[in-house]
Amino acid sequence: MDKSYEAKYHTLEERHWWFASRRDMVLRLIGDISPDTAILEVGCSGGPLLLKLAEMGCTDLTGIDVSDAAIELSHKRGFENTSVMDGANLTFDDQRFDLLIASDVLEHIEDHERALAEWYRVLRPGGRAIIFVPALQWLWSKHDTINHHYRRYRSSSLSKVSEAAGFKVKRNGYWNVGLLPTVALYRKLENLLAKNQDDDNLNVVPGPLNGLFKTYMMLENAIIQRVRLPLGVSTFVVLEKKARLNNSIQ
Repeated sequence: MDKSYEAKYHTLEERHWWFASRRDMVLRLIGDISPDTAILEVGCSGGPLLLKLAEMGCTDLTGIDVSDAAIELSHKRGFENTSVMDGANLTFDDQRFDLLIASDVLEHIEDHERALAEWYRVLRPGGRAIIFVPALQWLWSKHDTINHHYRRYRSSSLSKVSEAAGFKVKRNGYWNVGLLPTVALYRKLENLLAKNQDDDNLNVVPGPLNGLFKTYMMLENAIIQRVRLPLGVSTFVVLEKKARLNNSIQ
């Protein structure tokens, strides 16, 4: 991640409508959860999702991030069980976690097959993974370049690479659907005009407008919780670790 973008990210991640509404969607996909569920967040940043999970009563929370600044911030927020670690090279024991969450992480990893294999390894049989990534390669823009993305995904391609790692796809779909036409137009014009070379598309949104976007996204989240929508700015999968037919674990 570009350092200037990262600084803005940590400033905005708690209140910005995009991040707040995505956390809401992640929590909806998690559903009811036992307090002792062992949870790993890959790409935990400064820990806003971990804070939400702690508020829900979860006690076995672990976070990793490649950023020293992010982990330092998470420690300041009270999370000592977070550390700097490469998401494709985990140091945890096999079958350590019940749930793994990775939001906008996989696109930053060149060898995403290795990363998914690692995520599969550290999950217990029946464990789940919830993964969000940027969608649709034709939305590629300077935002992706500045933020060191290797790719954007279709729902089908994310499912395919996840299945290749051994996962069973329990659900897939798109997120941030209603704003797709606006985002597509903006990014195509940005690319066509070759302006704003350093524009990372992450900006402070005035309070009332931020609230309006957040309210809209919460309504969309409620719909996506029940219905699979055809396209969106992001795509996600809910995965399950399965056992071999001979009852040995992959």
